[in-house]
Amino acid sequence: MTGDSQRFTTTYDECRQRVWAYVVSRAGRQIADEVVSETFAIAWRRLDDMPEPALPWLLGVARNVLRDNIRAEIRRESLANEMRAWVEEDHAERVAERMAVVKALASLSEDDREVLILVAWQGLAPRDAARVVGCSSAAFRVRLHRARKRLEQAMGEPSATHVPSRVGNLTKEWS
Repeated sequence: MTGDSQRFTTTYDECRQRVWAYVVSRAGRQIADEVVSETFAIAWRRLDDMPEPALPWLLGVARNVLRDNIRAEIRRESLANEMRAWVEEDHAERVAERMAVVKALASLSEDDREVLILVAWQGLAPRDAARVVGCSSAAFRVRLHRARKRLEQAMGEPSATHVPSRVGNLTKEWS
């Protein structure tokens, strides 16, 4: 057995149970074996980086592997939720709403479109959007208010309360 193999085997024999116990205490038995395996695979690849004593370093690696697994699970759940929303959603209604908004936006002036897009689609606060267009915050709020009213008129809606929820940000008042 080479020196590296011997060092790794010794470290594995001395630390595996404690790393496993740490993972179980943080995440449960269901994923402990997988996390411990990944931890020691990283330890093998980074054997030259592993200090003595190795246990604290290995526990840090296990912690990072757990964190990465949790992030991956959150991404999977988020994607699954998004896919469920697509399946459960009425796409025809959503397309019709978007078409109505796009058509109404197209009928507005370039200045009105820019003001609405900066706030609703770019997510800027009026104060920040005012910097983009080069005016005061107060002037921007007036422009935004007027652009929203013109959008409501273009959509044939008498007030923002009747605007489809998906486009509410285009017409809602900012405090």
